[in-house]
Amino acid sequence: MLEKINNFFKISERGSTVKTEITAGLTTFFAMAYIVVTNPNQVIGFNFDYAGMTSVWNAVYVASIIVAVIGTLLYAFYAKLPFAQACGMGLNSFFFVSFILPEIVAGSDAVQGYREGLCIILLSGVVFLVLSITGARHYIAKALPDCLKKAIPAGIGLFIAFIGFINSGIIKPNQYTYVQLFDFHGAVVGAENGLAAWRAIAPVVFALLGLFAVAVLEHFKVKGSVILTIVCSTVLYYLTTWTLPSFELSQVGQSFKDFAEYGLFGAFKGFTIFAGGVGAVLNAIVLIITFTLVDMFDTIGTLYGTASQANMLDENGDPININESMTSDSIATVSGALLGTSTCTTFVESASGVAAGGRTGLASVVTAFCFIICLFLSPVAALVPTCATAPALIYVGVLMLKNFASVDMRDITSAVPAFLALIMMPLTYSISNGIAVGAIAYVLISLVSGKYTKKDIVVTIIAILFTLRFFLISM
Repeated sequence: MLEKINNFFKISERGSTVKTEITAGLTTFFAMAYIVVTNPNQVIGFNFDYAGMTSVWNAVYVASIIVAVIGTLLYAFYAKLPFAQACGMGLNSFFFVSFILPEIVAGSDAVQGYREGLCIILLSGVVFLVLSITGARHYIAKALPDCLKKAIPAGIGLFIAFIGFINSGIIKPNQYTYVQLFDFHGAVVGAENGLAAWRAIAPVVFALLGLFAVAVLEHFKVKGSVILTIVCSTVLYYLTTWTLPSFELSQVGQSFKDFAEYGLFGAFKGFTIFAGGVGAVLNAIVLIITFTLVDMFDTIGTLYGTASQANMLDENGDPININESMTSDSIATVSGALLGTSTCTTFVESASGVAAGGRTGLASVVTAFCFIICLFLSPVAALVPTCATAPALIYVGVLMLKNFASVDMRDITSAVPAFLALIMMPLTYSISNGIAVGAIAYVLISLVSGKYTKKDIVVTIIAILFTLRFFLISM
């Protein structure tokens, strides 16, 4: 049996073991498990009190898990890569702002707005699938300038690390400086007692200690250092803060009922978005293009980043099995729309499993199985505090930054676009925005400096489309 698994997934061929793949799959799941609860929260904008939104939350909760299983298994058995899929952060917020929030502000039917959003996601997924099947998306990915190919993984690394810093509370918002370090003194002084003070600072303390622990374990080449740190941090967190995770089983039945009534095939009830004349049709078309572009470049960026981290690039510096990967992503997006959730995309947190040694689709099978467990129990994410998974994300950021070292910083025409792609991802909280700004900068600088060539036509089209998106769509 083990021999068949090994041969199917080419585990030995890629220098891995079954044990390592299982560890990697668990690591990826724990790093991205937050999406199980976060996605439905983002889709409804935490508006539980508005009519129908609790039912929509339940529908999105179930749909999010099912589509994560479908998308991740596609990676496991079709692309045969250690990547996972789930509903994209940022895309879910964009979904809320574009479709549900306007209905809430107008006092209208937000449930119908949700269905219209699913309709747009479905159509963008179909466009995405056509581009994948025809190979057009593959061609677009390969046409990216070399400086952007190298900067994108590093930018994703910064983005992932930033997510870890935010999730753990190490970095906090500040109205004057935008961000700041966690205020240990304020947390302790403002607490009622010693235990309350410790509970306030414990997430940050364990996140920082976890990062140091991963670094030390990796230095001594301890196998499974990331998952070991997550488990130990979780146990210590609950023991020292005197808190216990809780399962909520009473809502499982209602969640499936709402999923069947509101989410499943809800996209087919959302074609009303085209009603209202030319203006409505044009708005819908722009939204379809926008979601397609965002999903496409989030996926391309994540693929380049994670494949680079796993040394899964071909001789041209492109991810192996890129056609299969992109097709898997587009099928998952279509599936998500039919099930009732926002755009499904390749998850950047897959890099944490790669860092744990994952090299084959077996890791994705393990991750998908963990999501199945979430479907029938209260979210497994509730068992693992974010402070325990944050070190994995930050550590991955450290590893992925090494890609930027190969950018030719002596050539300013390459250095500036690469830097902008690098820095704009975390600053705008979007992979696609980073690629967009980098592409626009590359085209403009190349044109003015006289370095523009015929091969830059594709990146020029990308830059133009993103420029139109910035001016036509409020993000």
